Amino acid sequence: MIDAAPARDRIDPQLVALLALGALLALAPVAVYPFFLAEALCMALFASAFNLLAGYGGLLSFGHAMFLGSASYVAAQAAKVWGFPPEAAILAGALAAGLLGLVAGALSIRRQGIYFSMITLALGQLIYFLALQAPFTHGEDGIQGVPRGKLFGLIDLGRDLTLYYVVLALFLFGLLAIRRIVHSPFGTVLRAVRENETRAISLGYRVDRYKLTAFVLSALLAGLAGAAKAIVAQSATLTDIYWTASGEVILMTLVGGMGTMSGPAVGALIVVAMQSGLSNFGQWVMVAQGAIFVAVVLSFRRGLIGEIAAKFKLSL
Repeated sequence: MIDAAPARDRIDPQLVALLALGALLALAPVAVYPFFLAEALCMALFASAFNLLAGYGGLLSFGHAMFLGSASYVAAQAAKVWGFPPEAAILAGALAAGLLGLVAGALSIRRQGIYFSMITLALGQLIYFLALQAPFTHGEDGIQGVPRGKLFGLIDLGRDLTLYYVVLALFLFGLLAIRRIVHSPFGTVLRAVRENETRAISLGYRVDRYKLTAFVLSALLAGLAGAAKAIVAQSATLTDIYWTASGEVILMTLVGGMGTMSGPAVGALIVVAMQSGLSNFGQWVMVAQGAIFVAVVLSFRRGLIGEIAAKFKLSL
């Protein structure tokens, strides 16, 4: 008689959770407006990219919005002014964010802890100032009227539902890429550096290279989110590059569960839904966000998905 226990042991709860999330999101347009969902998924990918650096690498960036916003501007410029098709515009935005991540990472990983965080904040503010002053960004007006075009010359992104499923595919690609990175030998060393950097150095690992690679990969995926968001919203504005966007992504990650695979995405969807639902209350949205943040930190120290994973001893 064949023992079924080993087969059950081979079931990866993390992969099952990601597949369940993907299936739920695929059905979501039945009940929720696709345009709203597409923007929410861009932020969910942004939060997941941030989690790769902070949750698995232990590097808390206070300026991660510079990658989201800079990619948004490059993608918008590429699609509207340079005449790029949407896939090329998104790729250009992601690559620009990755290049910026290489420069910013090379400067910031020289320090640890709060000093690293403050350097990323300073760099983020520098990029914000450049975006505010650069002629092609049009200052506070931003780049408006970005054409969505046709994906690969075939798929018309003018329809919100079609665009949503394209963004969903990008989101799932990003999550699966992060999962592959985390479960690779590189990811194992990255977590070791997070837990005990001194010991990793003593074992012969060049930790700066690992941290810089994680920084660039996180920036690249954050740029993918920002470039997609520019196509979805048909605009690129200062909102996505300002320091408050960096604060929001930290909130999203902590609400969902830092260091979990699906937690930051879930946290992002919750925060974006809350912002939309409370939009009629104006500035009180920030008060509500703060109250929810305090409640989650006090009640769910590992985040919502983190607490579920800890309770059932699963890797989510």
